[in-house]
Amino acid sequence: MSVRRVGVAAILLLGAALVSGEVRAANWFELNFWLPGPRYDGVLPSCDAPVVFEKIIARFAEKENLYWNSHLAIVAFDDVRENNFRPWAADTIPRRWCSGIAHVSDGRKHPVYYSIGEDTGMIGQTFGVEWCVVGLDRNWAYSPACKMARP
Repeated sequence: MSVRRVGVAAILLLGAALVSGEVRAANWFELNFWLPGPRYDGVLPSCDAPVVFEKIIARFAEKENLYWNSHLAIVAFDDVRENNFRPWAADTIPRRWCSGIAHVSDGRKHPVYYSIGEDTGMIGQTFGVEWCVVGLDRNWAYSPACKMARP
C-alpha cells in the first residue's frame, strides 16, 4: 500500500471517528470565555423624539428618490403614540413599538408604524429604527398594509 493511500485511509478513519463520536455539551470554559451575552439597558428614545423622526424622514426620502424615482418626502408627524414596549421575553432586544400619521409632501396623510430597537443601529453602536408607511411600502417589505412592522 502506498503512503498516499495510508494517509487518505487515516484521514477517513479520523473523520469517521469524529463524526460518530459522542456529542457533549460545552464545558465551563467554552460557555464563559468572552461570551458574556447581551447586556441590554432598555433605554430608548421616546416615540416622539426628534432624532427618531429625522431617521425616518431621511431614509424615506432616500428610498423614494433612489429606488422609486419619486420626490415624495415626509414633512410632519401627527398623532404619535407608543403601542408597546418590550412585548417579548426579558432577554430579547428591547424595542419600543410606535405608530402615528405621516404627512407626505403630496398633501396626503398615511399611517406610519415603526419600532425603535436598542443596539440595532449602525454596527450595534446606537438605536435603530424600522418603519413602514402604509400605502407607500412599494416593495411589500412589511406587507400587507405594514402589518409586519407592528408587534
